[in-house]
Amino acid sequence: MTAKVQTTLRGPEAFSLARRAVEEMEAAGVWPTPLNFELWLHYLGEPNGPLGKEMQRLIASGTAFTEGTAEMLAAEYLPRGRLSEEIRDAGDVLNRELSTVSEAIAKAQQSQAAYGQTLAGASTQLEATSEPTALLGVVSTLTKATTEVQAENATMEKRLETSTREVARLREHLEQVRRDAMTDALTNLANRKAFDEELLRACDEAEKKRHPMTLAVLDIDHFKRFNDTWGHQTGDQVLRYVASVIGRVSKSPRVAARFGGEEFAVIFPGESAAVVEAALNAIRTEIGARSLRRRSTNDELGAVTISGGLAQRRPGESGSELLDRADAALYASKRNGRNQVTNGERLEEAA
Repeated sequence: MTAKVQTTLRGPEAFSLARRAVEEMEAAGVWPTPLNFELWLHYLGEPNGPLGKEMQRLIASGTAFTEGTAEMLAAEYLPRGRLSEEIRDAGDVLNRELSTVSEAIAKAQQSQAAYGQTLAGASTQLEATSEPTALLGVVSTLTKATTEVQAENATMEKRLETSTREVARLREHLEQVRRDAMTDALTNLANRKAFDEELLRACDEAEKKRHPMTLAVLDIDHFKRFNDTWGHQTGDQVLRYVASVIGRVSKSPRVAARFGGEEFAVIFPGESAAVVEAALNAIRTEIGARSLRRRSTNDELGAVTISGGLAQRRPGESGSELLDRADAALYASKRNGRNQVTNGERLEEAA
């Protein structure tokens, strides 16, 4: 939760903000679940923040505020508390393992120092005597000291081996946490945060290597009407289906993301606009060719269509500029009747 919202919730405006959140949810037809309530507190407490702007966009577009939508927003804009808890727990485990390793190393150093002193003392005794009995005593002392050092080393090796396994497990756990924080909960595609980071990286790499890079934006046609007719749960089913097709066609190094409510984006590193146009039309054709059925009742839902737009990155162009051009191409597809893909490069040539 941002500092501004935290301050508001600990001041005289807290009750007013909470009442407004409930009233706004009721007006929007959104159930006051704990997650929705948290999202609305952020939205109303900081309307010009990233979450506030995205909430305003969704509400203005009439996007259904489903459980999946709430989870998507929370994953993208409210990950810090959950992520901090995971990282804090991981940090505690790591501190314990480092402490164990430090103790083992310190003990080994003490053992080695004591062994060194024993060797030094034995050397002095050997120089000072030639009697067999005394020599046997020195040898016995060295044997005992050597055995003790070997035992200490074996113990330290076991501790280090255990700690190595624990640190490897911890690394894997943190990597999973990172993946979860960058994944859309409903569709299992990358979320908006992951997309923004990957777009920046892909643009930098394309600029550095002077390779082509194309960005595509896809949108489900008439999705609000579909939600209003069949309900939000069925709408989530459609989102998952469309995402599965997009994800299957967009294998690495391509990156597919859920960009908004019913909007998707795909980054095509090293690929030209012509190649991407063909890939998008393949996605559009596959999605539109299947007649869907409602899972709960087996009612026939009919076909779902998508519209798409794409733009190939120009030298020196930023990710946001490229996204604006891809969006313009998508809107051209919508204006021209939907269920089509518009190549932004040809669109600009015609203009």
